[in-house]
Amino acid sequence: MLIRIVRMHFKESGVEEFLTVFNRHKTEIRNFEGCSHLELLKDVDAPHTYITYSYWRDAAALERYRQSALFESVWGRTKELFADRPRAFSVEKFIDVPGNA
Repeated sequence: MLIRIVRMHFKESGVEEFLTVFNRHKTEIRNFEGCSHLELLKDVDAPHTYITYSYWRDAAALERYRQSALFESVWGRTKELFADRPRAFSVEKFIDVPGNA
């Protein structure tokens, strides 16, 4: 499993539109073949910074999404709203430390 994290800092004027775009497409993204989890996080110290956190079956599934019309539609509009360059990276679970039951 591949975990994709994308940190995005928006212009203040772009936050509402980003949230509209995300909410409009979140189900399609989540149901894209190979995606098993999607969430949107908000930075508690930076009010215009959001992070997408998603699980992908593998790098090929993520790449199919990144080459899709859906991605182009979402990213094409989202990238115009940034105040700073986004940071994206992929990770995989390395050590899982279960909590107390």
